[in-house]
Amino acid sequence: MYAHPDDLHRARSVGAAAAPEFAAWLAFQNAVDREDGAVPRRYRELISVAVALVTQCAYCLDVHTAAARRHGVTAEELAETAFVTASVRAGGTLAHALLAARLYEQHGHHAPSATSASATTPSG
Repeated sequence: MYAHPDDLHRARSVGAAAAPEFAAWLAFQNAVDREDGAVPRRYRELISVAVALVTQCAYCLDVHTAAARRHGVTAEELAETAFVTASVRAGGTLAHALLAARLYEQHGHHAPSATSASATTPSG
């Protein structure tokens, strides 16, 4: 298995190889993980789980599922978050399909017709 929970312990050694970037990322992560934000921590963790599901990051899913549980997220909330995430992701697919349909139409105005293209394409 490529993703392994023990790899999370490598973050500091990888970060040491790019110390300024790692320090900036760590500061950003600490700001996001704060307890006193307008968005309560448990919601921050549900958002993080949703993003981890979309990006399919096993490490993020592991870390944020554990943090969500520690911050009082229930199994039902976690399950609903997964389905909301799936629905929004499907909506994004539909939105891109609308773009693809428009682009298809636009390309049709500039492209040769299928019959003229096949007439000039050698068959093998």
